[in-house]
Amino acid sequence: MTLPLRHYAVFYFCFYAALGAYTPYVARFVDHLGFGGLVAGGMLGLWYASRILAPPLWSRWVARSAAPGQWLLAGTVLATLGFASFGAVSTVSQLFAAMLFFGLFYNAVMPQFEAMTLAAIEGEPEGYGRLRVWGSVGFLVVAGSYGALLDAWGEAFFVWATLPWFALMIWAAWPYRRGRAAAGDSTIPRVATRSLWRRSGVRPLLLLALLVQSGFGAFYVFYTLHLQAHGHDGLAVGLLWVAGVLAEIALFWAAPALIRRHGTARLIAVCLGVTIVRWAVVALCAASLPLMLAAQLTHALGFALFHACLMQRMAALFPGSEASAGQGLLYGFSSGLGGVIGALLAAGLWEWRGGTAAFIGGAVLTTLALGLHARTTMRGPQAGHAASATA
Repeated sequence: MTLPLRHYAVFYFCFYAALGAYTPYVARFVDHLGFGGLVAGGMLGLWYASRILAPPLWSRWVARSAAPGQWLLAGTVLATLGFASFGAVSTVSQLFAAMLFFGLFYNAVMPQFEAMTLAAIEGEPEGYGRLRVWGSVGFLVVAGSYGALLDAWGEAFFVWATLPWFALMIWAAWPYRRGRAAAGDSTIPRVATRSLWRRSGVRPLLLLALLVQSGFGAFYVFYTLHLQAHGHDGLAVGLLWVAGVLAEIALFWAAPALIRRHGTARLIAVCLGVTIVRWAVVALCAASLPLMLAAQLTHALGFALFHACLMQRMAALFPGSEASAGQGLLYGFSSGLGGVIGALLAAGLWEWRGGTAAFIGGAVLTTLALGLHARTTMRGPQAGHAASATA
């Protein structure tokens, strides 16, 4: 059963609305519990580690299921229960256990849904951005309001204020319970871990995504705390998150035309160069609200356009029934391993020299990504042309 595309937009909205509360403000919640930067970094490291473990196992079960849409629904229910458990934690071990339970199921859901989306728009991969943009809208609605909300009501209210968004995520998954994902047959996971890994172009692309995700480590773990340390209140922090997401939304709409005109290779280079400058500005000029606003607007390139280019290349490398395995591989390797590296490195740098060191570390990692991209493009120009032609 193929649902109308508006259902995909609704799920993206609800999934990322929940993430809009979690990503910007969970560090405030951890700080409220009395734990330091290393605990916050370790907790987020577990979050990203679950991206390594969950997607390949989940994609295998989904591929063997006669009704994989039920797995999507089950994953959202279990993720909601995991998040609710944060309301009962009082020790580091309980915090880590809750994070692992929550992360395993929440991070299993999106690779499956991305594969379902790519299958639904097969033959028109550029339409991905116009569905995914609704995830950015959901993130914006929540991230923009929760800073002031927590200022007014306190961080103790964080979990209970966020649970309604998880309930909406379950509601958005309900129509898929009888549907079929793009996850084909039971051989897909074996192909993904063996043949697909050795396919030309896969490893450089995954390593590039890993380095970029690692560079975002300081942003996802410490951005809110870094801004607060430089005198910005919850309202200002929330508005900065909104500015980044608004720019991201605009770029998702424009991405198909940009990719057709310039190709993914050139655009990825631009995205990485801008992101290097962004992290340097955040590291060195955090007290300046105008400069922070300018830096946030570059999120349109560093995240939205880069992600759209990445999805174009993934659609070319993993067509049709291989999409679920490909998304699981990307999600586990880049968002998983890259996230662990980024979170732990950022935590160490934060404890050593604060936010300045953490964001300079992000700039260094993104510089490595740009060097890898330049080397890959120069060594295999035909691959760059192929990627552009596919786009």
